[in-house]
Amino acid sequence: MADFLFEVGLEEIPARMIAAAQAELARRVQTLLTRERLTAPDAEVRSYSTPRRLAVLVTGVAAAQADTEEQLTGPSWTVAFKNGEPTPAAHAFAKKAGVELAALTKVTTPKGEYVGATALRRGRTTLEILTAELPKELAAIYWPKNMYWREGKPERFVRPVKWLLALLDHAIVPVEFAGVHAANLTYGHRILHGDGAIAIHRPSEYLGALEAAKVTADVELRRHRIRKALDAETRTIPGARWREDEALVDTVTHLTEWPSVLPGGFESEYLALPEEVLVTVMRDHQKYFAVEDANGKLAPHFLTVLNTHPDERAREIIRHGNERVLRARFNDARFFWTVDQKIPLKDRLEMLKAVTFHKDIGSYYEKTRKNADLAMDLAALAGSRGVSVDAKALLTAVELAKTDLTTELVKEFTELQGIVGGLYARHQGLGEGVAQAIYWQYSPAGIDDPIPPTAEGQILGLADRFQTIAAMFAIGLEPTGSKDPFGLRRAANAIVKILAESGLPLTLSSLSETANISDAVKASLTAFFRERVEFYLREVRGFAYDVVNAVLAAGCDDVRDAIARAEALSSVRGSEDLAAISTAFKRIKNILRQAEEKKQFSSQEENAPAAQFLSDQAEQSLYAEAEKLAPAVESLRASREYRQALEQIATLRPHVDLFFDKVMVMVEDEAVRRNRLALIAQVQTGFSSIADFSELVLA
Repeated sequence: MADFLFEVGLEEIPARMIAAAQAELARRVQTLLTRERLTAPDAEVRSYSTPRRLAVLVTGVAAAQADTEEQLTGPSWTVAFKNGEPTPAAHAFAKKAGVELAALTKVTTPKGEYVGATALRRGRTTLEILTAELPKELAAIYWPKNMYWREGKPERFVRPVKWLLALLDHAIVPVEFAGVHAANLTYGHRILHGDGAIAIHRPSEYLGALEAAKVTADVELRRHRIRKALDAETRTIPGARWREDEALVDTVTHLTEWPSVLPGGFESEYLALPEEVLVTVMRDHQKYFAVEDANGKLAPHFLTVLNTHPDERAREIIRHGNERVLRARFNDARFFWTVDQKIPLKDRLEMLKAVTFHKDIGSYYEKTRKNADLAMDLAALAGSRGVSVDAKALLTAVELAKTDLTTELVKEFTELQGIVGGLYARHQGLGEGVAQAIYWQYSPAGIDDPIPPTAEGQILGLADRFQTIAAMFAIGLEPTGSKDPFGLRRAANAIVKILAESGLPLTLSSLSETANISDAVKASLTAFFRERVEFYLREVRGFAYDVVNAVLAAGCDDVRDAIARAEALSSVRGSEDLAAISTAFKRIKNILRQAEEKKQFSSQEENAPAAQFLSDQAEQSLYAEAEKLAPAVESLRASREYRQALEQIATLRPHVDLFFDKVMVMVEDEAVRRNRLALIAQVQTGFSSIADFSELVLA
């Protein structure tokens, strides 16, 4: 068995695209080798990346495919042989199978006697397969943006390909892509090592050779070194610590090949600006790490991750340059903050008429008015259900939520949209409730983000996002496939998360019914939000897919209720009685489906079983037990005691088992048949309001 190394060298890849591409290349190479029977499915596959390369190293790769035998069936025996002599048909089949005439055999099948042969298929070499297939896999990698770079050539990639390294042990795999032919050469750090090529004689030499050329190809090792360096530099600042920022660590990891950390500082006077502004300037614009004191307050220091290891003189020059740039950015922020205060947020509302939300929908002023109508209706609904909402603060927050789009600070630092509005509202004395609602309006931006901490902020977030989604759907701009240019899935995820994790007594249908939208849009939104609830239950809450399917089949309008039902179902999923009920409900569903297809039954009609047709003791027992159990289950369901309700439903097992053991449903007598169908349909619908047990997959 051999080791296989494949590296693609490029011009610098955008940091945000590297991790996904690294994982996809590794997956594609592994799938290719497994599909071609060149390695086991569990073979060790390691992947590496830097801004200038993607690489995969696979151990335990065969030199060639194993030969295989294939059983072939040809023409009928009577056509292939006449009077015991082979005909042209027999010769043709033997040639096709690659065997001698004497190797042909007679194969008896239900259709008659045919000619058979065992063909030996020679396996292809690994070099041959990789040479042919790797370029296809490379070209198929998904990039959010890619480019042409050779005039008149068809290939597209994220950046121009500069070199290919492909080794199967010591042998070069002659892969070619975009006019670049693979060799056994790679390249080290552009500055610290220069442009000289590095020869790799075997895959096992790869990491060591790159380390010697000032490149750490292992992403996790590079991340670890960055963290250690951040810790070490922070210790030179008394009582300080760098502010944890996993996303920024990830970014600088993908921006560097041989990282080091350099400290810097700024004047304390800038700390008069809000921390959010200072951190955004450092983090999003300069990729600097903020530093805080022991109390978590921002300190006048920062840390920079460099892609080189400069000497002391160069470090000092770089530090002064970083400080000068940061000082200029802080001065801009301070200037914009001061200028913006000349026009209070309340006086900026009219300015939103000149800010377009969407050319086919209208301005942000019009959107604000619609947001306000929906938000106030939702607040009234929440209030009627026992949740106190400060309606005055909510209305003010909704009206002013988008006004920071007209401020100079947001125009310069767009990442601070919403946050700036909240800071200005507090600074202008509009009240903490208003400030908090505006500040948190765009949270959660992702599944790991917190929801707004106040009811006013939650309702503002719901109204704003729902109005956006509904307006986009109304003009035909719903997401399709992987395309979602307006981030509507992300907005819907946020709505589901707020409904799930807040105390608001609101449902998805209450949003649709309160908003002024057509029935067609409502129907589309119902399906759209069902997908988002499924995503939340599976990816955020971690419920098994069959539990999610079972719960969603019983409805997902009330997100918190769906979560409670999923939790209860997960807790009793291992019960033998529930497993038997699940099997029985699958059988009921199949029987009813087949009966409907034959037009012997309709689930759309009222089909209550008639007692006079319950002749068999087993069906009488099931009917009586279901009638007795239904009120108790309904009472437990109404009080959301779902686990106890499921345990009660599981007690139906012996009666269901006896019914299917003793009773034939699809009998000739139409009246009896319809009555038995009505009985099992009543059992299914009566006990499926918590979950559709037929969706459970039980071993």
